[in-house]
Amino acid sequence: MQCTFQVRDSRLASTRAAVSGPRKGAVNTHFSVYTAPLVQLHSAGAMGRLTDLLQLAQERGRELGLPYAGALTPQEAYEVWQLAPGAKLVDVRTRAEWDWVGRIPGAIEIEWLSYPDNKPNNHFVAQLKKQVDREALLMFICRSGARSHNAAALASQEAQADCYNVLEGFEGDKDANGQRGRIGGWRHAGLPWRS
Repeated sequence: MQCTFQVRDSRLASTRAAVSGPRKGAVNTHFSVYTAPLVQLHSAGAMGRLTDLLQLAQERGRELGLPYAGALTPQEAYEVWQLAPGAKLVDVRTRAEWDWVGRIPGAIEIEWLSYPDNKPNNHFVAQLKKQVDREALLMFICRSGARSHNAAALASQEAQADCYNVLEGFEGDKDANGQRGRIGGWRHAGLPWRS
């Protein structure tokens, strides 16, 4: 999949690049869902809020040409996880990342790549099917959004109903010093995690 675009929000530049591959020029010239502050949501109540969040994620997905339902920010993913009955957060980082960087309480942990050899987990789909209902809303998260993009695409291809990628991942993008955890990401957003 090759999706190119012009980046206006530097905070999400590397996340978009990780999801879409190398940039060769602008196809879509606006990303209002990324660059604008959160839109005042019109629906009342939890189900209305859930509907609004999923519509926003689906609009992002269409704009990015994603092969799955949509893309959520960490804050949106956490809110969807709280509001959607049966929704699951699937953490596809490595065991080393869970042990050394941190875990998300309640997330399903299935490695996309093994550590230390970075070989694909050939049992990923079988492990996923064993742990989640086929109709469940699934949100995939990794370190920065790239592996989770691939996991969401594969799960969607395998007939999983609703798959979303969590943009920025657990650690977010690298800062000017090449360090993660300071720009975006689940942990930086102050969402639940433990060491």
